[in-house]
Amino acid sequence: MLWAWGVVLTLLLGSVPLPLAGGSCPAECLCASDILSCSSISLKQLPATLPSTAATLDFNHNQLSQLEEGSFAGLPRLDSLQLAHNRLVALARGTFRNASSLRHLDLSSNLLRVVEQHYFQELVGMEELLLFNNRITQVESLAAGLSSNLRKAYLSHNLLTDFPFFSIQEHSHPFLSTLDLSSNRMTRLPVEDIWALPPAVQSGLFLHNNTLICECSMYGLFLHWEQRGFASAREYHRDHTCLLYGERRASVRFFQHRRFFENCTLHMPQVGERDGGSLLAYVGDSITLECQTSLQGGQHTRYFWVSPHQEYIAPPGNTQGSLHMHANGSLELVSAQVKDSGVYWCMALNRRRNETREVNVTVVPRHVEYEPFNTGFTTLLGCVVTLVLVLMYLYLTPCHCWCRKQPPAPTTTTPSPANECSAAQSSILTPSTPPATTEGPGRRVSNIKHVVFREPVREVQNGRLLHIKPQVRHDASEPVTSVFSDTLIIR
Repeated sequence: MLWAWGVVLTLLLGSVPLPLAGGSCPAECLCASDILSCSSISLKQLPATLPSTAATLDFNHNQLSQLEEGSFAGLPRLDSLQLAHNRLVALARGTFRNASSLRHLDLSSNLLRVVEQHYFQELVGMEELLLFNNRITQVESLAAGLSSNLRKAYLSHNLLTDFPFFSIQEHSHPFLSTLDLSSNRMTRLPVEDIWALPPAVQSGLFLHNNTLICECSMYGLFLHWEQRGFASAREYHRDHTCLLYGERRASVRFFQHRRFFENCTLHMPQVGERDGGSLLAYVGDSITLECQTSLQGGQHTRYFWVSPHQEYIAPPGNTQGSLHMHANGSLELVSAQVKDSGVYWCMALNRRRNETREVNVTVVPRHVEYEPFNTGFTTLLGCVVTLVLVLMYLYLTPCHCWCRKQPPAPTTTTPSPANECSAAQSSILTPSTPPATTEGPGRRVSNIKHVVFREPVREVQNGRLLHIKPQVRHDASEPVTSVFSDTLIIR
């Protein structure tokens, strides 16, 4: 019995919001444990006092237009702050002062326009930042503006035309694994800066649904992501699009319309000085490997290359002519083949010191994918064209004599040239009933309309086929035509 009353008491107490230990719960807000929820109550400014023990603050779906300096000071346990669906246009300097414990910040669906460096400088422990669905047109350098502990940043559905990729380095953001820049207005990408990003960042970099203008360098980048199985290329395979010549109506998919890029020579930027570069090309492409060292351009600098097959290459190239060295030390593969794949070593030497450079080359066969052909549409079109041609042939056959049928003169039996043309026309296409005649004993000619050719009557005599012209009864006032013969008879 006591156990049953205990259960009832627990349920009753659990259904009543409990006040926070650090202070009273603001009016119209809900407080439970270390959570303060003030969502959807039309707040225009933050409450004057916040419980010091709060770990989660929920101010979603309100009308907040500004945050004052030190708005969240005195909250040592603050871990998650949710400010989505408000009217914030900018953040005052020092907004997050003394809120260093904050790890999750949601500023999505606001009216932010610029992400300045000072916005998040105090948030040294922030791991996840949500800025999607704003009006952001510019993001300042992230190196000094975001925490080194940052793991995920979402900036999709904004108005970004560029992004400071150069500010993201392996030592500055070693844990960054997701950077969502999809659905913005970027037309071109700094491909070299993106190639310089750590592989962990590239694998979680989302650039789909932008207004990119088609370029071979971007195609090479996305193709590399596809081959590596990166999440952006795998999960949004159809959404990586670009505009041919910048025309919005000429949108193509990088991975499904490869024929538009089949003539690209894919020079992939070389990453780093000593940590190895990479280059991907198709069979038959001309590839140029740059020997980029600090000695490049020196007057007394000499260059040598070593191929993956341990072939020593010096100017002007190898004996087969497939590898050619230029004066600046670059090595050209005249017509790349699959067997040319591997690591190429470049050595630059002068009187004082020498340096080496490594380039990893991958040559793959060229695969051209064609779009499916709509056979149903072409079949229908062919039927329509055929029907039109048949109707034209039947009803629009031209009169080569350019004449009209004239009534025959009552006093003569010889038709005029005009009537001759009419007779010739009626023998081919005549809408009237032909004269009565016989095809043989007891047989009459049926009414024929729009018949162009008929076989002549044949009879057998003494074992031989004979062509018999039928006897035609005619009126002296009309020209006579032969229905069963190819020869025009005029009497």
